[in-house]
Amino acid sequence: MSKPTPPVAPKRPHRIEQLGRVRVDDYAWMKDDSWQQVLRDPKVLRADVREHLDAENAYTKAMLAQTEALQAQMFAEMKGRIKEDDSSVPAPDGPWDYYVRYDLGAQHPIHARRPRSQADAEQVLLDEEALSQGKPFFQVGAAHHSPDHGLYAWAADEQGSEYYTIRVRDLASGQEVGGAIESAYGDFTFSPDSQWLFWIWRDENARPSKVFRRTVRGGEDVLVYEEKDEGMFLGVGTASDDSHILIHVGNQETTESWLIPAADPTAAPVVAEPRQVGVKYSLDHWTDRWVIRTNADGAVDFKLSTSDAAVPAKASWRDWIAHQPGRYITGFAAFAGHLVRAERVNALDRLVVTARDGAEHEISFDEEAYALNLEGGYEYETTTARFVYQSPTTPRQTFDYDLATKLRTLRKTQEIPSGHDPARYVARRLYAKALDGQEVPVTVLMLKDTPLDGSAPLLLYGYGSYGHAMEPSFSIRNLSLVDRGWIWATAHVRGGSDKGWGWFLDGRKEKKPNSFTDFIATAEHLIEAGYAARGRIAAYGGSAGGMLMGAVANLRPELWGAIIAAVPFVDVLNTMSDTTLPLTPPEWPEWGNPLQDPAAYDLIASYSPYDQVSAQAYPPVLATGGLSDPRVTYWEPAKWVAKLREFSAGDAPLLLKINMEAGHGGASGRFDFLKEIALDYAFAVRALEKGWEKA
Repeated sequence: MSKPTPPVAPKRPHRIEQLGRVRVDDYAWMKDDSWQQVLRDPKVLRADVREHLDAENAYTKAMLAQTEALQAQMFAEMKGRIKEDDSSVPAPDGPWDYYVRYDLGAQHPIHARRPRSQADAEQVLLDEEALSQGKPFFQVGAAHHSPDHGLYAWAADEQGSEYYTIRVRDLASGQEVGGAIESAYGDFTFSPDSQWLFWIWRDENARPSKVFRRTVRGGEDVLVYEEKDEGMFLGVGTASDDSHILIHVGNQETTESWLIPAADPTAAPVVAEPRQVGVKYSLDHWTDRWVIRTNADGAVDFKLSTSDAAVPAKASWRDWIAHQPGRYITGFAAFAGHLVRAERVNALDRLVVTARDGAEHEISFDEEAYALNLEGGYEYETTTARFVYQSPTTPRQTFDYDLATKLRTLRKTQEIPSGHDPARYVARRLYAKALDGQEVPVTVLMLKDTPLDGSAPLLLYGYGSYGHAMEPSFSIRNLSLVDRGWIWATAHVRGGSDKGWGWFLDGRKEKKPNSFTDFIATAEHLIEAGYAARGRIAAYGGSAGGMLMGAVANLRPELWGAIIAAVPFVDVLNTMSDTTLPLTPPEWPEWGNPLQDPAAYDLIASYSPYDQVSAQAYPPVLATGGLSDPRVTYWEPAKWVAKLREFSAGDAPLLLKINMEAGHGGASGRFDFLKEIALDYAFAVRALEKGWEKA
């Protein structure tokens, strides 16, 4: 049987002059000029682009044909670890318990409620599985009941483009009311009096730019707030004590909050504290005062302040929980008698409970690596908070916690139908020495009897952007590799907030290369410690983590036995120079603005994976994307793979798979998504264990 032949993308040189610099992009033609229309209707994709993507998908399918049995086996394993008829722990709100549940075999959940006094009297609020029938993609963003329990609203995306449609259902009649809201963001909120719905409009460039309100049963959409800065994101919500409707404005480094009194939902919003570049703050109202989380005044890892003012301008802020370097305050939740703040110290989470009289106590656990997350609830006048604990070896455990008595009640342990014995595994926290001496945390999961002599294949996962921490959580997916003798390692590189906000600041803009060198240092440490061998590491990352994959492939190709780059942000210079793309202006604070700043241009050009592809032997690469993805557009991985093929001095397979019916998150169904993960893992197994001698 002959080996499949990879597609050869035609080169159509496109000259770009920018800030006195010139670059030539041979594959710029892959970007359909009508990409905004493609997001909404993939059928309008230009014919030559579709032909090329179809050829790439066919080549990848042929190259991975011998892994199809392994893919099916891994998918069956992952699915076997899911309780198919699972349900969430009910969340109480007044006379009702609200929850979601799955029917056997269902890809999407049912949203339901029942009277708190009648556990068997269910009322279905939204049946996602029924609504998804006949649609290749269906995903619900926000879904909320009105505070008076009479209405249920949800935002649905049927293309993967993240343009949502909001609908409202009258729960007494079961009928939809008010008409659909189109071109919406997946975020909305009811006013506390249940009379108004506040929602966000996405413009033609897929940016959230305006907040509207309408009566819950329809009527005119009234403009409430318009954001003139195209570099800002918008969000809406309500204060925990229902005193205000809140509009959140911000990007990666600057935020601002606007307030509308709940007593007058039609009032014009008032700014709390005007935005100041580099200052982030978020706030909530705690009965008689505002609580503000902020990095103002040099509080790199954030502090909590309070204000008694009706409009909490910064002049009224008083320090409450002081800034401590290395103790990163990640957020807080307000209850009538207590406030719970979430903290992270050296890549480990904890919760701290503060009573209104100032008394404090801590909630923490003893494993080497774990994740601890506070879950939001509906009720303010309660002493019960809910949190979830998990670790790489321990399935999710949901606890109700009495804030006054400190009593923990285990409400649910994630059930693994096919079985899971935590004693078979070991999770470790290691530290790799970075080039500048910083210690990079590494979380490792493996079977207890896995030899540490470099013989085990290892998957090294990384992200390192936007301040997102890679929490050491439990994964039903990773076990399909670990149970085969693989070691799974997560590198907590700079650019994330794993060791605090300063850890993020040390991996952005001019310090972005730290993310790449941290990941390489982690790989070298694992090799030295016997966890891996050179060329026996599969590097894995998605989105901005896909940029990390592209960068380390260019810098140290010999380290990796495979590169898996999911929806990879690899065409950084072109994307950050294209102001029509949804995320470009909002992300200049993260990467720099190469349209106006020569230093930013040169820095991005020095690491942009697409621009830095060179004549060297690359390892096997699998890049994936989504045709309807507004975050990392399909042409980024497509162009990257074409250029890798052009320059690679080796014969390793360079594969591209584009989901023609999904966006950034891949398939929307809970099982279909697992098939995509199984393909990624099967590629890694083929690359590290089987080789590519036979196609």
